[in-house]
Amino acid sequence: MSFFAEQCGIHDAAREEALQHAVQRIEESGLQLVRFAWCDLHGVTRGKTLVAAAAEAAMRDGVGMVSTLMLKDTSDRTAYKVFEPGGAAGLPGFEYASNLLLLADPASLRQLPWAQSTGWVRGQPWLPDGRPVELDTRRVLQRALRRLADAGFAMRCGLEIEFHIYRIEDTRAQLDPEQAAWPGLPPAVSMIHPGYNLLAEGWADMAEEPLRIVQHTAQALGLPLLSLEIELGPSQVEAVFGVTDALEVADNMVLFRNAVKMALRRAGYHASFMCRPPFPNIMSSGWHLHQSLVHAASGQNAFMREAPAEGATPAQAAYSLSATGEHYLAGLLEHARGMAVFCTPTANGFGRFRPNALAPQSVLWGRDNRGAMLRVIGQCGDAATRIENRIGEPAANPYLYLASQVYAGLDGIARKLAAPPATDAPYADAAARLPTSLGEALQALQSDTILANAFGSEFIDYIVRVKQAEQLRFAQAEDKDDFQRREYFSRI
Repeated sequence: MSFFAEQCGIHDAAREEALQHAVQRIEESGLQLVRFAWCDLHGVTRGKTLVAAAAEAAMRDGVGMVSTLMLKDTSDRTAYKVFEPGGAAGLPGFEYASNLLLLADPASLRQLPWAQSTGWVRGQPWLPDGRPVELDTRRVLQRALRRLADAGFAMRCGLEIEFHIYRIEDTRAQLDPEQAAWPGLPPAVSMIHPGYNLLAEGWADMAEEPLRIVQHTAQALGLPLLSLEIELGPSQVEAVFGVTDALEVADNMVLFRNAVKMALRRAGYHASFMCRPPFPNIMSSGWHLHQSLVHAASGQNAFMREAPAEGATPAQAAYSLSATGEHYLAGLLEHARGMAVFCTPTANGFGRFRPNALAPQSVLWGRDNRGAMLRVIGQCGDAATRIENRIGEPAANPYLYLASQVYAGLDGIARKLAAPPATDAPYADAAARLPTSLGEALQALQSDTILANAFGSEFIDYIVRVKQAEQLRFAQAEDKDDFQRREYFSRI
């Protein structure tokens, strides 16, 4: 009798070898527990912890999880009325809080550096009849990358992630049962550096202890960390990672973001990937996504140009980008408003789009211009030629952020779109503006038929439904700061 992973069609000789290797590592490392984790719509890892002896069977037959985990908004409220007739219409397999099965990738096994004798594996949900759950965001990116491969390309990305780290001063309110709420309060915190002294070595020294924890956690997990830096804002830092393939980048971002929060918490620190923490004098955090395409056959950078196009000026994309690179750039611009909700998915994040704040405000590109939404980097002949999208916030679901880039860029390539001239005034009034609220971003996505069709109507209906629930509660909140303090600062 076959086991569940075989019924799903994913268990082959390579997976069996990886599974046996994982079992051997669990035994040799003396692991007592293994966490089976999955990334939800909001980029948060959830899952179940099994005793080590149960891990092998679980990697073959799956771990049960309630399907409503996929229907939660950022407050953990279920956005669908699954117990009412028709409440889960359009989502077969999700009625009545039915069961899904989480199948882990045995090759993803890691030992957690902050938790004693504990392993971790990454999983994806399946329906009990062996069909994949297509709403799973990792699967959304996998579909996008297959379409990219069909066009003859692969995607390479680098990560620059800004976030905030605070020292926990008091958890009494957060853990007081008399003050428990849905969602609850964050801990009381203080800063790890006073800010407003960009890249100051003195501030780095002041923040060394938490930054060391971030370093050791990332490296122990095998993540390609390059640097840790002091950002401009109070208690704000940045982590920079080496370039890898797109799916690996997204996996790494999910693992890094959730791991450092847990590791820092153990040591008395609160890490927040919320764009604008709820304090009066902060700087917004961004997630700057460096991206390029490579030719699948050769691995060569598809954006690189050996020499400027004949007659091209530095203000034209063809001065340093190949035709493919220009079309991709134009696709990102064409769908900038539609993709915004995938890059900036919280009501809080849209406060970042303001003038002269090293954040974009309008749909523009520039040549090494940090005020523009898209920053083109690299000269002719530079194998590292790339496009940096500066629209993202660090709370974004990595799989959806990257998928939106793929679909937008592919449309530009397919239609051979031409890019407008580069801007030298990124905060001028002439250009189309990025959405200024979550509600406007959702409307922009629904209006972008090409992007919506690429993701599929079922997924678009799903994400709009869940994010509208969040937007409605934000709009109805009498105290917007308290909403964001509880909903984002305490959780993201």
